[in-house]
Amino acid sequence: MNHRGAIALAALFLAGCSASEPTSLQGYIEGTYVYVSPQQGGRIVERPAGAGTSVKQGEVLVRLDDANEVQALAGAQARLAQAQAQLENLQSGKRPEELAVLVAQLDSARSSFTSANDDYTRKLALRERGVVAQAVVDTAKATRDTAQAQVDAAQRQLDVARLPARDEEIAAAERNVAAEEASVEQAKIALAWRTVLSPADGDIEETFFEPGELVAANQPVVSILPAANRKIRFFVPEPLLASIHLRSKIGVSCDGCPQGLTGEVTFVATASEFTPPVLYSRGNREKLVYRVEAKPMGNAAALNIGQPVDVSLTPGT
Repeated sequence: MNHRGAIALAALFLAGCSASEPTSLQGYIEGTYVYVSPQQGGRIVERPAGAGTSVKQGEVLVRLDDANEVQALAGAQARLAQAQAQLENLQSGKRPEELAVLVAQLDSARSSFTSANDDYTRKLALRERGVVAQAVVDTAKATRDTAQAQVDAAQRQLDVARLPARDEEIAAAERNVAAEEASVEQAKIALAWRTVLSPADGDIEETFFEPGELVAANQPVVSILPAANRKIRFFVPEPLLASIHLRSKIGVSCDGCPQGLTGEVTFVATASEFTPPVLYSRGNREKLVYRVEAKPMGNAAALNIGQPVDVSLTPGT
């Protein structure tokens, strides 16, 4: 083959390649589902969520039987109240009624001392006049000293009763209160786990259990497709790879869809792969392409999962 013939053949080859370049790229809508499951197992008593309905973040999806958890919380709250009362009692000392008893005992001891002291004083005067023996005076003095000791003991008991408990006892009671507070919080968490809430706004795709059925912990009961979890997946041949990058805009079209749909590129694969055969003809299956994902913008976010779309790298074309 001469030089001129080789040039002509090369021109035909390039023309054929140019003619085979697609005016648009084929893709489809894909979704990442969120499978919602309870953190504890139990019997389902209510499932407001139904397949095909929309939910808002925080709405109830499933309620499990919570009778045990309600009782556990009530018990924890009662133990906390008891621990708090014990701490307050240690910090405040004896009750007023108990203090009144000690005050009465002190008054009685003081009265006994006054009587014994008067008797000792009187007998001491009689001894000085020689009326009574020294032994009588000694007995009266001993009685007075005993009465004085009883007054001192009653006073000390009253002073101690007015004091709060020892620091070690109060510290132990405070730790007990903290432990019971933690138990109450744990019981509240366990009770809250009996109600499964939607983690995001989205559409319920499928439900896996009905009211009355038992579900295990971490077993999905509902699948949700959040609006943000829709994406456009398409494949770009290597010659067009340089024309696309993160955050670049793309045009999207499909049968029966409104005009002007767009998306924003969120992912470009760094490694090539074979064209998925479900999208392309047998003649194109051997070509290496790069996977690209884009976030649907505006009305494109309403496209159905699995719906085939045509993608143009220039919006509006």
